[in-house]
Amino acid sequence: MNHPEIDVESIIAKLHSTRDKLLEESADSTDSRATVMLDQTSVGRLSRMDAMQAQAMAKAEEQRRQVTLRKIQSALARLESGEFGECIDCGEWISLARLQWDPTVLKCIDCAD
Repeated sequence: MNHPEIDVESIIAKLHSTRDKLLEESADSTDSRATVMLDQTSVGRLSRMDAMQAQAMAKAEEQRRQVTLRKIQSALARLESGEFGECIDCGEWISLARLQWDPTVLKCIDCAD
């Protein structure tokens, strides 16, 4: 049974909205993560270093997006199976405010410490 106090539809809508936003950001940043080409028209080494740093930051951001997308998928699966809102450590209900703030949390505040 899902958390008795949650509005399942609003949680699902929030998760889908966040997922869609992340997928859009991921698609928009594809060029930023592309291989840095040696640009002969640039001033030199510093320009390439700047481009490589920007690429590394874009790749790190994509990794964070992918982790969040996996958490969202997991939360949707827990909603489907009726286990949403239950702490994975102690089995108690996670507080409603905590779930509304971040529906992907797996632990209650006591177990999260």
